Amino acid sequence: MLQSMTGYGAAQLETQDISLLVEIRSLNNRFLKASVKLPDPLMFLEPNIARLLQKHLARGSVTCAVHMKYTGAETAYDINTAALDKYAQKLAAVAQAQSGLSVDLAALLQLPGVCQSREFTDAENVRFERDVQALVSQALDNLRAMRLEEGQSLLADLKTQCETIRKNLKAIAALVDNVVANYKDRLQKRADSLLAAAKLEIDQDSLLREVAIFAERCDINEETSRLESHLVQFLENCENHSEEQVGRRLDFLTQEMLREANTMSSKANDAQISQHVVEIKVAIDRLKEQVQNIE
Repeated sequence: MLQSMTGYGAAQLETQDISLLVEIRSLNNRFLKASVKLPDPLMFLEPNIARLLQKHLARGSVTCAVHMKYTGAETAYDINTAALDKYAQKLAAVAQAQSGLSVDLAALLQLPGVCQSREFTDAENVRFERDVQALVSQALDNLRAMRLEEGQSLLADLKTQCETIRKNLKAIAALVDNVVANYKDRLQKRADSLLAAAKLEIDQDSLLREVAIFAERCDINEETSRLESHLVQFLENCENHSEEQVGRRLDFLTQEMLREANTMSSKANDAQISQHVVEIKVAIDRLKEQVQNIE
């Protein structure tokens, strides 16, 4: 099934002292670009989380953010009393020299080295590693579910555009056989009109040669056949693909379809055919736009 590269997944865990929330957001990207955002106490988990993202996702700009909140009696930070005493002594001396100057204790806590992240025990780190990895896996499941749902919406639109291309190809096939005959008739009438005054007749061999050259120059059967083949491959890859990064193959097929349509546009010497080719190119542009969202 097709997957979109756009999605969101989250998972949360509440314990007696810690609240953990994992959020994963994914946007379009040609390759996998993973970014992991962790609070300082959990920075040691970054390599493990990055490996999980690489294992389960093939493409997209992915951001995984882990939020940790202390809910128990244990504080999030320890106060370095030695550093705080040093700051207080120096500021007290300044305050004594400057009358009316007061020292704000809350401001002291913002100074470098005063507040430090609490050190966790090995047992706590093991628990965090287990819990966070489980949450990341759960968030990835939710992300993939959303991407699959959006992928089905994309598939419906892709099929609609493919049907538009197929209908216009059938219309072109019905017109292409008459293009040469119509050109021959127009050429015959024009030549007869120009030669009537001189009471001359056009050489039929010359007329046939001119018609044959025109027929060769405006023949688009090869292009329509290749475009139809690309269309079949495109739909097969949408429905029964086995590649993890099917979006790249679909993108390549849309480029090939557009190339054939451009050739048809330059060769077709008929207003009705040109109009159908324009409709085909509009549908292909829509396909190209949509496949950029597919993983």
